[in-house]
Amino acid sequence: MTAVMTVVGIAVFFLGLLFSIAWHELGHLSTAKLFKIRVPQYMVGFGPTIWSRKKGETEYGFKAIPLGGYIRMIGMFPPGPDGRITKRSSSPWRSMIEDAREASYEELLPGDEDRLFYTRKPWKRVIVMFAGPFMNLILAFALFLIAMMGFGVPKSLPIVGTVSQCVVPVTAATDTCPANAPASPAAAAGLRAGDRIVSFGGDRITSYDQLQSDIRGAAGRTVPVVVQRAGRELSLTAAIQTNQLAKLDKNGNPVPNAKPVTAGFLGITPTTGVVQLGFGDSVSRMTDMADTGLHSLIALPGKIPALWDSVVKGTPRTADQPVGMVGAARVGGEVFAMHMPATQKVAFMVNLLAGINLSLFLFNMLPLLPLDGGHVAGALWESVRRRAAALFKRPDPGPFDVAKLMPVAYVVASIFIGFTLLVLIADVINPVKIS
Repeated sequence: MTAVMTVVGIAVFFLGLLFSIAWHELGHLSTAKLFKIRVPQYMVGFGPTIWSRKKGETEYGFKAIPLGGYIRMIGMFPPGPDGRITKRSSSPWRSMIEDAREASYEELLPGDEDRLFYTRKPWKRVIVMFAGPFMNLILAFALFLIAMMGFGVPKSLPIVGTVSQCVVPVTAATDTCPANAPASPAAAAGLRAGDRIVSFGGDRITSYDQLQSDIRGAAGRTVPVVVQRAGRELSLTAAIQTNQLAKLDKNGNPVPNAKPVTAGFLGITPTTGVVQLGFGDSVSRMTDMADTGLHSLIALPGKIPALWDSVVKGTPRTADQPVGMVGAARVGGEVFAMHMPATQKVAFMVNLLAGINLSLFLFNMLPLLPLDGGHVAGALWESVRRRAAALFKRPDPGPFDVAKLMPVAYVVASIFIGFTLLVLIADVINPVKIS
């Protein structure tokens, strides 16, 4: 049964991924057709075509490798300076440019002269290229709302889970109590597992984050603590001690590899429960996740050495290492095979697919060819050039020839392919473990 559920989880993930890809390409397709650009192909996947059907002027289909997709628009690049679009150079770099230019015209039909992509105004081209990633952003937003407002999110609650018996700094090699360790403030105050903390130092407590902040800021003070126990409220007093604790980020999560900080210490571990968020809290949480995703994307090159070591030396993968689609599918399969309520499995998959779509948006908006962000940047630069020429009464410089950047695009694509293969190998031979 475990193997069956693992396969089900993997299948559900890839179906969700295929929908995300098709949804992305639908953004490009719909806006291209809106601006009368001819689109000969709309494909989900890469490699050999396994099914296709032509409707109107566009062929719709699926290909064998479900790790991407594309639409083919005619006239992606303008003709060369001499007005020609066919290959006429033996230079490798020049051939790359001319091959790309020629490919964008290979399905040109009579009457298509006014339906070419490059002939559209820059703002229209920006919309067409931005529409794909934007569809992923919309889908991520909807899925996160479903997960957070519908299923809820795991959250620390202001309810005592365990009580530390003594004060031990976070830098200690063990959390057992040494012979000379002082009793923890929580133990000395008489706090017990299951106590719900109602107020701390006179502040009414509504969340664990608030309680944690109050405790850390109360070092060296004796504060009243009101708890709810067995249906009635009890008033206790805790002498908050100073301790070396983990540094927290703005969301209350430990900062990896950061030096410990000196702060107030009570000596409790909270219980964790599933809490449904409101719309405002959900949007705030999504904003934080997008910010984290952007910083993770920027930090990606610095994680390659550790990823290489995990493949070559077998170094254990860490939770912050990049995971590819195969690794994400594997995680989805493992979660479906776990003994947990079905709602939690579905919630995890919804969150996973939401995160994938958010990543697709951020990644595709990088201003690099062949990504969508590269075409957006090219259209914006053309707009700037033309406006500057009009401002200074100079001749119109014409469309910006993005084809000239194809050698750079090939280098970028090669780097992406190499990185993808490295992540794939790591996901297969040394996958990230989940608990």
